[in-house]
Amino acid sequence: MASTGKRLPGTSLTDTFFTVTELARDLAITPRTIRFYEDKGLITPRRAGTMRVYTKRDRARMVLILRGKRLGFSLREIKEYLDLYDIDPSQTEQIRLLLKKVQTRLEMLEDQRLALEETILELKDIEEQTLGVLEREAAQKKAAG
Repeated sequence: MASTGKRLPGTSLTDTFFTVTELARDLAITPRTIRFYEDKGLITPRRAGTMRVYTKRDRARMVLILRGKRLGFSLREIKEYLDLYDIDPSQTEQIRLLLKKVQTRLEMLEDQRLALEETILELKDIEEQTLGVLEREAAQKKAAG
């Protein structure tokens, strides 16, 4: 972990924080990416003077954000999920929402897969037809030549 081990005044010894550069390096993303999600209200770093500092909680939220994006969820969906985490300590509503979103995403991906399979079959059919036309033309030229 890239944590500096530094503490903000009034925090416990275990409440370490990251600079934007450290967090970006730790998550293999750019500082600009972190600032983007901050601008969207998905993470809210603390301030130490003029410097932004990110807690372990911010890091965990970033991991969830990046995972959500990788899985194709919108920023709105990710924000809704993260907001529920703050509201419902039991996380029951969050888990229900996640299940619903995952099921919806799976249905959408299945539909896309079917559409892709149909498109691939159609393109292969066109490929066969065009190759057949080219082969017949080549054979006719050879016979005429």
